[in-house]
Amino acid sequence: MDASRLRGWGGVGTMAVLCALALAFVLLLPCTQIAHHHHAAPDRAGQQLAEGSQVRAGSCQDSEAQKQTLAPSGADGATIDAIKAREGARRKLIVGVDQNSYRWGYRNPNTEGAQLEGFDIDLVHRIAQDILGDPDAVQFKAIPTNQRIPAIQDGRVDMVVRTMTITCERLGQVAFSAPYFKTGQQVLAPKSSTITGYNDTLAHKRVCTAAGSTGYAKLDADKKAGTLPASTDISTTVPNQLDCLVRLQLGEVDAVVTDGALAASQAAQDPAVELKGAPFTTEYYGVAMKKDASDLVRRVNRVLVAYRASGWQASYDTWLSATLGKDSSASKPPAPRYLRTS
Repeated sequence: MDASRLRGWGGVGTMAVLCALALAFVLLLPCTQIAHHHHAAPDRAGQQLAEGSQVRAGSCQDSEAQKQTLAPSGADGATIDAIKAREGARRKLIVGVDQNSYRWGYRNPNTEGAQLEGFDIDLVHRIAQDILGDPDAVQFKAIPTNQRIPAIQDGRVDMVVRTMTITCERLGQVAFSAPYFKTGQQVLAPKSSTITGYNDTLAHKRVCTAAGSTGYAKLDADKKAGTLPASTDISTTVPNQLDCLVRLQLGEVDAVVTDGALAASQAAQDPAVELKGAPFTTEYYGVAMKKDASDLVRRVNRVLVAYRASGWQASYDTWLSATLGKDSSASKPPAPRYLRTS
């Protein structure tokens, strides 16, 4: 693809228009074929076992909770049976995704029909192949950042694969797979800005985040704790991260706080902005599902075992190496801690 057509204000404007026009559409894309009939053994490399469930009242710590999940299994249960029971054209995996995060989940204007592409989209196809035997058996639903959890809880989607960080708060609302990507919050600002990172240079600055994001939660907590300057204005929140970049370009805010992986992609779209300072959190993306969908969580975890061994790196090279660098070691997910459950 011609990446130059996506850079700068014009590229973002094109993407924004396409996103608005495509919001109600769904799209099926191909992916690599994988075997799906056999039960795959859990990856024992670095694997640990822990007692209990993904979240324990009063004892959850994000750094540990992000790594804990149910052990992989290829067995079908009530959730997977219901997905497979869908008839005809409805026999698809329904997945909530982004359609405006460059190289993660976005509509490529250089393809026929502005096809959905990106790192998250590759993973969705791999999961659909394993569960339904067809990588194209997917109904994509574009959902904003602040609707990820409601979409799962309301049954609008079977799962969300949308750069979604695993946190203790979210584990009280949905279930997560093992981590599939490592990142951290960073500051994005114009190259000419005096902002140097997540520090006192944010004093008297307007910062944009996506509503319901871990970026906003961190800003809000730090401002209340006094570790962020009291004069920092964090009142600007938007439904989708791309809207923050547009606000930054229009001069309505001075900086954006978001996952470093997303910020790097936004910087690639607009050469006038750059990442400021190092990541100031450690976060892991996971596939989110309903709390009681244990069979689906276990199945996705089985897919991830195979995907980490074959597929993850190829997808990283295709979509993220240009913005995050050829060395993917900093982005590789940690070994999961599979939970012992009765």
